[in-house]
Amino acid sequence: MNNISMIACVGENLELGKNNDLIWHLPNDLKYFKKTTLGKTVIMGRRTFESLPGVLPKRRNIVLQSSNKNISGVEIFHDIKSILEAVQNEEEVFIIGGASVYRQFLEYASKLYLTEVKASFPDATVYFPEFNKELYDKRIIDSNEDNGIEYDFAVYEKKLVKK
Repeated sequence: MNNISMIACVGENLELGKNNDLIWHLPNDLKYFKKTTLGKTVIMGRRTFESLPGVLPKRRNIVLQSSNKNISGVEIFHDIKSILEAVQNEEEVFIIGGASVYRQFLEYASKLYLTEVKASFPDATVYFPEFNKELYDKRIIDSNEDNGIEYDFAVYEKKLVKK
């Protein structure tokens, strides 16, 4: 299965967030996120969903959660295997957080869309999982700046393993 992608905004030390919120508020990154995920399926954990203003429009919203909390407007799954089966015929599916969901899906992801902020945030409480960059080809799509913060839109594509 190579239709799983991840999208995240990370700092120099793979910082993702603090107290269930984003660290950096970068308008152009939010536009990039919307443009990249529009019309696709987005998969997230319950706390990530709760941090959003609501269901992400014009996307299939899937929430992975261990509890039986009822959330309207989204599809709820309780394990990765059933999610992978449910999305196996889709062209591209995006994991959008949080940290534990990224960690659980990392081995299945063929692409990582990372907004790489050229700064660190020592007070971060949540991090994107470490990954072996040698297993990926990296390309910078664009460089940007918002509110004096510089960042790159990078795509890491998993290298094909020759058998």
